[in-house]
Amino acid sequence: MRFEPPDPLKQSTIRQKWALAWFLILTVALLYYAKWGPYGHQISLVSHSHTLGPSIITGYSNHAPRVSWLAAWGYARIYFQDIWAALVAGLVIGAGVESLLPPGWLAQKLGKVGWKSRLWAGVAALPSMMCTCCSSPVVVNLKRSNLSTGAIFSYWIANPILNPATIAFMGFVLGWNWALLRIILGVILVGAAGVLGDRWLPQGVEPMAMTRVSWHRSQEPTVLRPFLRSLARLLVRLLPEYGLLVMLLGAARAWLLPAMNPGLAHAWWFLPVVALAGTLLVVPTAGEIPIVLVLMHYGLGRGAAATLLMTLPAISLPSAAMVSQAIPLRVLLRLGLVIALFGIFAGFTGHLVMG
Repeated sequence: MRFEPPDPLKQSTIRQKWALAWFLILTVALLYYAKWGPYGHQISLVSHSHTLGPSIITGYSNHAPRVSWLAAWGYARIYFQDIWAALVAGLVIGAGVESLLPPGWLAQKLGKVGWKSRLWAGVAALPSMMCTCCSSPVVVNLKRSNLSTGAIFSYWIANPILNPATIAFMGFVLGWNWALLRIILGVILVGAAGVLGDRWLPQGVEPMAMTRVSWHRSQEPTVLRPFLRSLARLLVRLLPEYGLLVMLLGAARAWLLPAMNPGLAHAWWFLPVVALAGTLLVVPTAGEIPIVLVLMHYGLGRGAAATLLMTLPAISLPSAAMVSQAIPLRVLLRLGLVIALFGIFAGFTGHLVMG
């Protein structure tokens, strides 16, 4: 019997198919556990109760607790209790994007600068339904996989802004007119972020870098080693800074969002204040809804409410810090400024149309 050595190309193809299968299984299982299952149950409850509980910023009060380490720890504890499952899902899916998907496949599909890449990236965000912090590990490795910046921004911002579950919560709690406003303004914001991202940073990683990644992965005996290596890198590089910034923002939230009263909430200069606060503060998925609902009881106007509903979920200081591992800080600062300005625009729009 003649011995034939194994075909390296065939082995590599088989390994890639197994890796892709594992990626799909992990992604569906994690999203079901962290998002689809809980949201399906919660939507049923909210449709009857019309509430999502207290605000993570102020509780049921009109003001946040005074600046202290106790405020920092309390905020971080509540926040991470709410998002830990989604964060785990984001880390694992992010590691899988880099180590389990066929090398170069994402770059071929979503790497070109143009509306098609941005559109498909935005559509891919709809079933993901993560906040920008939990999707940040995925975004970091999407950029490492040579996706266009416009596609990445479309995916990143669409995750929280066009989250179908959040929009359903908004309809049941605040009213379906607010949900419709969120959809219209959200589509505009996601589209604008994608276009600007392609203009600000049209290039991806160097093609030679992708070649080196593909070669090293082809030399690995199993898919487990590169997956664990990618996961460890995300854990070490992203989580310490993320946790510290969440605590600092939790401590300083009384400075960022002053105590609410009708006179303050209707002042002309208040929209830029809440736009800045909403751009910096970090909240869980759909956390903006109880924040706005509680503050409206104390006089928050329609304009400021619309501003917070757009800026709070769209980006935060911790999510920008994590994504700065892959996208230059100057680009993220521009994006934050655009979101804050768009929040002011949303505020004027909400004041005019939300009677």
